[in-house]
Amino acid sequence: MEQIKELRDRTGAGIVDCKNALAEAGGDLEKAIDILRKKGIAKAAKRGDREAKEGRIMVSVNEANNEGYLLEMNAETDFVVRNEQFGALQNNIMQAAQAAKADSREAVLALSLADGSNVEEALKHLSGVIGEKIELGRFARLASSGTVGGYAHPQGNIGVLVALSSANMSELARDIAMHAAAANPRYLNSSEVDPAEMEREKEVYREQLSKEGKPAEMVEKILQGKMNKYYEEVCLVDQEYVKDDKKKVKDILNGSTIEKFIRFSL
Repeated sequence: MEQIKELRDRTGAGIVDCKNALAEAGGDLEKAIDILRKKGIAKAAKRGDREAKEGRIMVSVNEANNEGYLLEMNAETDFVVRNEQFGALQNNIMQAAQAAKADSREAVLALSLADGSNVEEALKHLSGVIGEKIELGRFARLASSGTVGGYAHPQGNIGVLVALSSANMSELARDIAMHAAAANPRYLNSSEVDPAEMEREKEVYREQLSKEGKPAEMVEKILQGKMNKYYEEVCLVDQEYVKDDKKKVKDILNGSTIEKFIRFSL
């Protein structure tokens, strides 16, 4: 245990990695350090205090169009994000997540890849090979008995999943996901808006109307109109549809309803 502790202090690697390296090195501490460095684990660990601010968001929807995944992977620079090895590993992780129907970031990190390593080990290894901190960012799974559609910006900086209550509406689901990518709604509908946020908005509007000298009996009517305008800005179903600004998103649903949407943005 003392050797494991010293190896951890010197390399920053995890307990299991240190234990395996010491076993492989026959208890020789220096050899164990070399083993960890060759695997990229020690080198990656020294970068633990750096920030992986750049990234790429990937979207995948299954063939049945009833299940979708959002997966973000991060690095320190955009140059690495555009690296083929970075893209290949992200693809492999997405395939493993989809095959396992993973539902959390923690579950994804523990998944096994084709080469026998798990996702967490593969990220550390690539980090060591490239020389930058590389990590798994946000992850989400969205399933529905209806339809799931997805969209990601070609640059990989925005990804969206949308679930509709009706089946066989993949084109519409994707169109709404594209809309959400562009319009950046914060809520699905007005019922989801934080009550405290609503009150703050109302208070701002009341103050504005008071300074304008509006009669008290008019204030509430005007206030409701301003809140409706606010909902049109932040609620997906109330937004003007980006492909036809004469319609709102709720006008193009063809009898279906939006169950949920998830939007990742870098």
